[in-house]
Amino acid sequence: MNIKPLSDHILIEPVLGKEKTDSGFFVPQSSDKEGPEEAKVIAIGPGKTVKGENVPLAVKAGDKVLFSKPYGASKIKVGDKECLIVKEEDILAILE
Repeated sequence: MNIKPLSDHILIEPVLGKEKTDSGFFVPQSSDKEGPEEAKVIAIGPGKTVKGENVPLAVKAGDKVLFSKPYGASKIKVGDKECLIVKEEDILAILE
């Protein structure tokens, strides 16, 4: 399935990291975890139209980003991957 987000929407794939306890055990990252999470940008929309002009998005496909988990995010399945569609304002930073 090929998905092209509209407006300032961004298709991201959350990166499920592992946390390590003090005793050395790895604990999978929980989806209930508070705070920002890491994701890979899969596809972006064309940007918002402001006063008749298109304002492009600051991110591009392939970027690793830090995002805040939005309440209105749409969860979708792309192939065998769990992805989210978020707005640009939910992206906090590009990780380099």
